[in-house]
Amino acid sequence: RDSDGDGDGDGDGDGEGEGEGAGEGALRQAFDALKLKLASEGLFATEHKQDLPQQPETAVIVSSASGAAVHDVLAVWRRRYPRLQVTLIPTAVQGAEAEPQILAALAKAENLRPDVILLTRGGGSLEDLWCFNLESVARAIYALTTPVVSAIGHEIEVTIADFVADLRAPTPSAAAEMLTPDALDLI
Repeated sequence: RDSDGDGDGDGDGDGEGEGEGAGEGALRQAFDALKLKLASEGLFATEHKQDLPQQPETAVIVSSASGAAVHDVLAVWRRRYPRLQVTLIPTAVQGAEAEPQILAALAKAENLRPDVILLTRGGGSLEDLWCFNLESVARAIYALTTPVVSAIGHEIEVTIADFVADLRAPTPSAAAEMLTPDALDLI
């Protein structure tokens, strides 16, 4: 029951449901505004999406070295497509250091000239994933000449990076499967 009349049903008068932390409403507004801006500039347009290689030989992962996402991706690739040469560029994936580290990691990945770049991390709150909603990161992804797959969080979590990337995968493991054929099918 909404005892304070603000429409969120929690009775505290802030207009935000209990599922939203302090500032989550402001983050959501910033997300929506940036999404609209970048969409109007064509950063999400299908005609700008690059095709992914059918049988990549090299891949770069941009992610935390200690996160479960990287371990999941590597396990899938070892099982499905062990000949893939993989380079990990470790980076912070949340917090104050994430933005400059992600930007530097994407530039380094591009310089390695892989067949594909996978930008990934596990799930988290909107605030945890915020570095993937920054304009600087979106523009860096858009500027890359190497195809980029974004696998940020879980299926229900969507970031600006997902919209800009050439392909969005619902999970890190799904990205690994989408990027490679099963080697047994190639025999």
